[in-house]
Amino acid sequence: MKALVLGGGVIGVATAYYLAREGCEVAVVEQQDGVGREATASNAGILAAGHAFAWASPRAPAQLLRSLLGQETAIRVRLRPDPRLYAWGYRFLRECTAERARRNTLVKLRLCQYSQAVMADLVRREGIAYHAIARGALYVYRDPAELEVGARKMALLSAHGQRQEILDPDAVAKLDPVFEPVKHKIAGAVRDLTDSSGDARLFTEELARVCREKLGVAFHLGTRVQGLRAQGDRITGAVTDRGVLTADAYVLALGVQSPLVARTVGVRLPIYPAKGYSSTFPLRPGGLAPTVPGVDEQWLVAWSRMGDRLRLTSTAEFCGYDWRWTPRDFANVLRLARDLFPDAADYTRGEYRACLRPMTPGGPPILGAGRHRNLFFNAGHGHMGWTMACGSARIVADLIVGRTPELGLDGLAVRAAAAT
Repeated sequence: MKALVLGGGVIGVATAYYLAREGCEVAVVEQQDGVGREATASNAGILAAGHAFAWASPRAPAQLLRSLLGQETAIRVRLRPDPRLYAWGYRFLRECTAERARRNTLVKLRLCQYSQAVMADLVRREGIAYHAIARGALYVYRDPAELEVGARKMALLSAHGQRQEILDPDAVAKLDPVFEPVKHKIAGAVRDLTDSSGDARLFTEELARVCREKLGVAFHLGTRVQGLRAQGDRITGAVTDRGVLTADAYVLALGVQSPLVARTVGVRLPIYPAKGYSSTFPLRPGGLAPTVPGVDEQWLVAWSRMGDRLRLTSTAEFCGYDWRWTPRDFANVLRLARDLFPDAADYTRGEYRACLRPMTPGGPPILGAGRHRNLFFNAGHGHMGWTMACGSARIVADLIVGRTPELGLDGLAVRAAAAT
């Protein structure tokens, strides 16, 4: 079987890997001049099943309203003349009930946990190095009352397989000495022992090398997918700026571009970009830097260490296909850095970028086939693409070769069907 994977981020490359292991002849199409150069290169670096909560929750509408009133919030919306934003936003608000938030969270959690296990097996098999840190992750709270609320919230994940512990400020500082000088600024943390971190771009590059050298996967880099061609219930080709590519099976793993390409064959995917801001700083020699990844739950800034660099990310802004950023967009990140990790890195030498994360209204991604029998979706992972990548790829590869996936598709396959 000849398979064409559209998209060279961590999702697409992982899918290519599992298809090639099944004996498929695989090619990957990527518009950048290398793999993992867009959202994959900008994420927080945390493999965070312990933070698998659905963004669509009973608290989200109030956050969006405060954003529209000009207040600083973690989830922001910038109104614009874009019918897709309003259609997606309506579906997002429908998911903001307690019942749906719980269901979506547990669907995401199952996929994250499965993906962690699949990825661990892949890393052992292929010997991939990606600056991994396996010391759990800290979800830090500044206010005692919020810590108590957060612990109760985390209990849902704990009841479904996550190993967690509540730490007071002294215990946080004992685990990671970077907090010793600033422990008076925090109330404590929930530590998820199963979470970890690493460099997603490095992982993707190394996995692509395995795909090329061991499995014979072809990579069409610098090639932009413009659309699809269909005849009846089958896709007959992928139209690119370098010609039409054909295969027996097609995988749509183009992140925020997926709904635009799917629309060329009449498929509407409920995916909209959520803009995030990512910064990376060189560690200061001899500086006190974090050794455990985490998230400040008040300011919603995430951090992780990637070799000799510190990654800090923040914000989800719904403003369309806009990759622009200004220094003001990183004010929250720099405030956190200088408040908790003042000596960790050289904050005058930051690399800044905005990335667009492909969000579905409820949170779980879209996996599987729709109206076209040979078009498979692997899209809509939002801010959890790094965490869900290997599991999603394994599932989609199983479906393509006709095998029933190990993980049930409840809450995932339904969304694939509803998207067509």
